[in-house]
Amino acid sequence: MSEIPFYPHVDTYLNMAVEYGSSDIHLTTGYPPAWRRHGKLQPIWEGSEELTADQLEILIDSFLDAKGRARLAEVGDADYAYQNEHARFRASVVRHRLGPGIVFRVVETNIRSMDDLKLPKTFLTPLCQFHNGLILVTGSVGSGKSTTMAAMLDYINKNREDHILTLEDPIEYVHTPQGCHITQREIGEHSESFASALKAALREDPDIIVVGEMRNLETIQLAVTAAETGHLVLGTLHTGNAPRTLDRLLDVFPIDQRDQIRIMVAESLRGIISQQLVPLATGDGRALALEILVNTPAVGATIRDGKTFMLPGIMQTGKNVGMTTMDDSLKKLYVEGKITPEELLMRAEDRTGMKKYLSS
Repeated sequence: MSEIPFYPHVDTYLNMAVEYGSSDIHLTTGYPPAWRRHGKLQPIWEGSEELTADQLEILIDSFLDAKGRARLAEVGDADYAYQNEHARFRASVVRHRLGPGIVFRVVETNIRSMDDLKLPKTFLTPLCQFHNGLILVTGSVGSGKSTTMAAMLDYINKNREDHILTLEDPIEYVHTPQGCHITQREIGEHSESFASALKAALREDPDIIVVGEMRNLETIQLAVTAAETGHLVLGTLHTGNAPRTLDRLLDVFPIDQRDQIRIMVAESLRGIISQQLVPLATGDGRALALEILVNTPAVGATIRDGKTFMLPGIMQTGKNVGMTTMDDSLKKLYVEGKITPEELLMRAEDRTGMKKYLSS
């Protein structure tokens, strides 16, 4: 028998996650308690026993309210924002083949600034100063999109006197009004969908609208329209680089609307920030690789003509306005000794070119 006890409240596991710098906690029937640290999923304790379905029910009861319980019973999953005295967490509770499972994402209570995150402030702050248009922050799940978005909003909050409206599922970072008036709405709690929340947003006199996920045609259409009609819209997509982001954005529209939407996006887009977190060569953390696209006349013409495949070349020549490709960002991390050649090659967009680079 394992000497590691079962802890009946999720806070015990969550507090350890915060203390030891893990990004996620996995509590799942049929598996030992696990966490993701520095991008790697591993058991919290070696030799710990698998959690049972009955133990998961106890853990679910320790934090999930009646509304969440009802949703879990009805549809088999519940997304939830949870907070204790140490941090905020994004929780996903599901039922699967073996029984219940819970995954918590740690959301830092303290919003880190662009300086804290070592973001290229010289090029990102001009994006935050626009009074209309579309800014997209993209990347896979766990790539730090929410953290980057929160840092940009923090800058806007401190340096402008406007109304910021966020639409999130669920609310992660809680922003305290500083220069700006801030309204934060949670999808499922305060509105039934991103699309319905966006429709209502236009009647709430916002200057800046944050869309937590642009996941379908109606939401994307409303966001682009809002950007074109005098609002600064910040949104996220699960795409890996700028060309794929634009392809995803445009391809959701019916073919007969694409010419029109290309013109709208070409005129309203301000920039795309694509990112990924790469394990450090030392194994004790992750480094941020960042691709930045700034909408210049050349970029706008490329979008209007539907030739997004030309964007990497334009980005190579646009470094003076802050543009950089993902491959160049990865190369910089490699040259600085922060990441291994294996990670560089695995994450490169142009693997053939990167192989030549490594062998030269």
